Amino acid sequence: MRATSLKFQSMPAPTPKSRPDRAHRAESLWNSWTLVAMSLGYGVVQLDVTIVNTALAAIGTSLGGGVSELQWVVSAYTIAFAAFILTAGALGDRIGAKRMFTAGFAIFTAASLACALAPNASVLIAARGVQGIGAAILVPNSLALLNHAYADEKRRGRAVGIWAAGASLALTAGPLVGGGLIALVSWRSIFLVNLPIGLGGLCLSWLYVTETTQRRQREIDLPGQMAAIAALGCLAGAIIEGGALGWSNAFVMAGFVASMSLTVLLVVRELRAPQPMLPLSLFKHRLFALTSLIGLLVNIAFYGLIFVFSLYFQRVNGLSPFETGLAFVPMMGAVLPANLFASRVAERIGASSAIAIGATLSAFGCLMLLGIESGTVYWKTLPQLFMGAGLGLLVPPLTSALLGSVEKTRSGVAAGVLNATRQTGSVLGVALFGSLVGQAEAFVTGVHEALIISTGLLLVVAMLIWFGARSTR
Repeated sequence: MRATSLKFQSMPAPTPKSRPDRAHRAESLWNSWTLVAMSLGYGVVQLDVTIVNTALAAIGTSLGGGVSELQWVVSAYTIAFAAFILTAGALGDRIGAKRMFTAGFAIFTAASLACALAPNASVLIAARGVQGIGAAILVPNSLALLNHAYADEKRRGRAVGIWAAGASLALTAGPLVGGGLIALVSWRSIFLVNLPIGLGGLCLSWLYVTETTQRRQREIDLPGQMAAIAALGCLAGAIIEGGALGWSNAFVMAGFVASMSLTVLLVVRELRAPQPMLPLSLFKHRLFALTSLIGLLVNIAFYGLIFVFSLYFQRVNGLSPFETGLAFVPMMGAVLPANLFASRVAERIGASSAIAIGATLSAFGCLMLLGIESGTVYWKTLPQLFMGAGLGLLVPPLTSALLGSVEKTRSGVAAGVLNATRQTGSVLGVALFGSLVGQAEAFVTGVHEALIISTGLLLVVAMLIWFGARSTR
């Protein structure tokens, strides 16, 4: 009996099989749905950046108007997006990112419905501007909510990677999805597709997203905001109308003067504001200023050419909207795999070298496209693949380099500045290149000029980052 007792005591006490941590599993599920909602918000914003370009010819035929009206259809969205994004992030800090995100989704969805029902070009342009405001609210607050939901740095990094990859996929799918919808229904359907996405995002946000801490002391720089909108709007208007009315036109000259004056007022305001919308002190960091400038120049080239080539494929070569969507597949399809490959390249050769290679690759694609004419066979437009691959290769290390150039406490503001400068580049690219092709009889000549300018800008980017980063080190 004693031996038995000793034997029993020497055996380890059986421990019950550990049960799954229900709280942890519930939190993971909650965060997963938060990630889906944030990805839908960023994805629908990126989808509308490219999906509309496929519909430009159909919109022009349906509502009337020339190239300048189509430029405004694209630019109204990006002007509002660029001008409001910094204030939208500040409002999220002040009243809560969840409140702002759901408001942004509601605004974007309602504006999409207004776009689909627009009876004329003026209403469509106004609705596109409201869409841009919704987009500006969605982007910074979706990132803030992801940062709030994922406390663990590793999990947060993976979540942000999924968030960005989903947006790249939406950007890539935009022309193809838009072309298919226009072929099956009409150009109005490219805006109606946003409605189920918006309603789904709103429901998920309401049910699963937790609110961030409110910082009531965060002030809103309304004078700076109004000056930014007016300066960018006047500049875009002057460039767009310059192509139609002539660069010596009094209205065009007045637009340039007004834009310069408002830009000076904006700088003075931001230097004196206690809590500026655009912290100019960030630009004292050489690498921050350099990467912000590169973001501006790259988007001038890339998004300006997307606008031009969407018209070239349809108006010059007579492709249908669906065929135009297919024509963009090489360019857009190269962006996502290059995005995924970019981090490894940057780790091996350095971020500045990866950016320089990406810019050079895109410039090579532009040079290879200089031979296109009216009726050029499609395979001769395939060098656009290099443009997409170059963009996909340079954007991730560009973002990483910019965020790494400032303190972590200011990373949100820095990301907002990068988004604002890139969207400003998109506005200027569409305005400038659209004015070059505004005359129907000189359309192909305008395309060639746009390609030459893009080549020059991208080579400047490569030299800036290569020599500028070395100087910074």
